[in-house]
Amino acid sequence: MSTRRVLVVDDEASVRDTLKGILEDEGHEVATCGSGEDALPLCRSGDFDVVLLDVWLPGIDGLEVLLQLQSDEVRPEIVMISGHGSVETAVKATRAGAFDFLEKPLSLEKTVLTVRRAFERHLETERRREERDAFLEENSIVGRSPGIRELIADIETAAPTSGRVLILGENGTGKELVARHLHHRSKRRAAPFVEVNCAAIPDELIESELFGHARGAFTGAVTSRRGRFASADGGTLFLDEVGDMSLKTQARVLRALETGVVQPVGSSESVAVDVRVIAATNRDLDDAIAKAEFREDLYFRLNVVPFVVPPLRERREDIELLLTHYLSRYCVEHGRPTKELDPEAVSACVGYAWPGNVRELRNVVERIVIMEPGDVIGREQLPRQLRGESTTSWAERPQGTLKEAREAFEREYVLRTLRRLKGNVSATARELGLERSSLYRKARALKLSLDDARLD
Repeated sequence: MSTRRVLVVDDEASVRDTLKGILEDEGHEVATCGSGEDALPLCRSGDFDVVLLDVWLPGIDGLEVLLQLQSDEVRPEIVMISGHGSVETAVKATRAGAFDFLEKPLSLEKTVLTVRRAFERHLETERRREERDAFLEENSIVGRSPGIRELIADIETAAPTSGRVLILGENGTGKELVARHLHHRSKRRAAPFVEVNCAAIPDELIESELFGHARGAFTGAVTSRRGRFASADGGTLFLDEVGDMSLKTQARVLRALETGVVQPVGSSESVAVDVRVIAATNRDLDDAIAKAEFREDLYFRLNVVPFVVPPLRERREDIELLLTHYLSRYCVEHGRPTKELDPEAVSACVGYAWPGNVRELRNVVERIVIMEPGDVIGREQLPRQLRGESTTSWAERPQGTLKEAREAFEREYVLRTLRRLKGNVSATARELGLERSSLYRKARALKLSLDDARLD
């Protein structure tokens, strides 16, 4: 375990000495100072994990020190202490980012416990910051096309706010990546980013997932459970595929957004939450509203700041950049020598329609890195669809009865649609003009496992 570094700031030498002795006995490294002027540079030095800061100090008082540190991205956890505490002071300190507030005369046992908890919070904050930095380094938004430059500028503008964002775009364009960038560049970046794929959770379970449930709320609810709203408290909740949410669930989400309060399934108690909601969908929500499949009032709640992620076919000038980016990334990730595409291969990639967008390009590049031994990849080594060759396996096997050929075609067509939509059953059913239940029946009749859609 790393050394725990604590700074004690108090104008009373006896208090400083007592706390120093107690905390050193607990294994901490402890430094002390007696004024706010001395405390500020020490707090900003990066040398301390936790600060015990007295409110009443000569010159710059403790609250002013806290307020000046409030906008610092990297700072220690601060525990305020005071012999003249009041509810108003405690509230003000908490709003300014204090971890806790202790009243004098100090309970040494409580002080030790509070410092321990503050150190745990500091470690968690550091871990999330490292994850954020690693994410931003590995998952930069690559492109120089006008649409991508505009998208990056919009992210920088909207990220520091708490405004709700609705991200629109086809499957595979990178909507989740945009949502994560918004979170990691926001003031909530040290708090959780919680994702919910609304299309992947059955209707009967999604309310429990979002809002939690009380013990005994339904069969199998043997313990109480926090929902995703509560788990994202203080941070960001990403509602992916929000257009696939049932009308009943939409009503409850709307109420949560309006009130800032959620009620677990089977419970009479409400829980207040502070959550920034980012939603995404590949559906045309205007069309869904016209068909009474999506609530217009929820749409207006979610669509405060709209983002549109352009499909790859509309940003062809970015394709070569993306190829180079993912070739470099996957060669390192899979321990392969550096590879490059020759001009003919690049030209074929730029001319391809990329129906699966960036996700499809990323998968193609990773497959090339893993499977192709050479350092220079030519056009003939690209997948057949990029070379303009047919990949329709049923057409290559015309033998059999007409019924067998029809079933082979249907199976191939359903499978390709599922793969292109990355296993999203609701979206696949809509595209095929079927009800969701009809698609399941069709899959069973064709002896098609929906898990096959995840082969890509």
